[in-house]
Amino acid sequence: MSKGVRYGMIGCGMMGQEHLNNIALIQGAEVVAIVEPDKAMRERCLKIVPSVVFYDDIEQMLAADINLGALVVTTPNYQHADQLLYLLSHSKLPILVEKPVITQLEQVKAIKEAADNHPAPVWVAMEYRYMPPVTQFRNQLLAGDVGDMKMLSIREHRFPFLEKVQDWNRFNHKTGGTLVEKCCHFFDLMRLLTQSEVKRVFASTGQDSNHIEERYEGIQPDIIDNAFVILEFENGKRASLDLNMFAEGSRYQEEICAVGPKAKLECYVPGPGRFWPEETLGDAPIAKVILSPRVPKGPIEADIPVDDTLLAAGDHNGSTYYQHLGFFNAITQGSDVEVTIEDGLKAVVIGLAAQYSAKTGKSVDLIDNAYSFSE
Repeated sequence: MSKGVRYGMIGCGMMGQEHLNNIALIQGAEVVAIVEPDKAMRERCLKIVPSVVFYDDIEQMLAADINLGALVVTTPNYQHADQLLYLLSHSKLPILVEKPVITQLEQVKAIKEAADNHPAPVWVAMEYRYMPPVTQFRNQLLAGDVGDMKMLSIREHRFPFLEKVQDWNRFNHKTGGTLVEKCCHFFDLMRLLTQSEVKRVFASTGQDSNHIEERYEGIQPDIIDNAFVILEFENGKRASLDLNMFAEGSRYQEEICAVGPKAKLECYVPGPGRFWPEETLGDAPIAKVILSPRVPKGPIEADIPVDDTLLAAGDHNGSTYYQHLGFFNAITQGSDVEVTIEDGLKAVVIGLAAQYSAKTGKSVDLIDNAYSFSE
């Protein structure tokens, strides 16, 4: 049996509480300490982990004699880089940090160097990799079901950004921009599925529906709510992203499609079950993977159900549990870190390049093996 791990959480708002719920499902894992300044969030956390101890800041928690075995960072985006640098220099503990790792291109070098010298696993939270239907989709791609994939597309049509503490997710300077905050997940997934690095990005975006009438200290939010992004990869593959954040009436929230010379492969993922109106539409939809061969023609459709306990533990189709199980195994069994700092940084750089492309109307070339881009 694996040894137990005592976790300390830095930040525990909406996403942090999803992490709490999923860590609680892993035998031997226990959250014993939380740094969270917001009183309302503390009260919500106590409903999940009644015996947890709260600390005022990271320094106080690290100084406490509580035998921590791992750290999880789920603070607002703009705090991640500085907090991660502090943790990497003041502890030797395994760290799981929520995406995006950074919000500014200038932060890449320091984070990479510090993480490379850290003696314990550092894992970036990219939940979309671990959704069971996405895992099945990837397995079929690797098995050669479509042949040598040439085109990859991801569509996310979903609900607007939710309300967060102090409304930090309404502004580009705190989030990195929607194509960083929301879409680094998808750029990470595209790198994983194409098995290549992005060489060129072009984006067209808009803020056409959401948050336009909102004001925070007299300032209107500037985050976009829809986008098209085209990516070219070094191995010749191409990918596109279709994002819309005022389309929560959709049956499926994410649709992924890969096409090769042998077939088309599709993946359909529903949104959070708590937003599905069961009283009028019945049971929430089940994720699907569909293979459509060229010869013989005819789609092969498979339902990919997710355990109800995992669905109830968060908004990401069970993925947060599988992600934490991987992190737990990296700590206790020495398993590989599956989402590295390199993965996290490159996904953000793609998002920042896409934000820049949308702002300037120009395509953007990525350089330095996708750690930077030319302006």
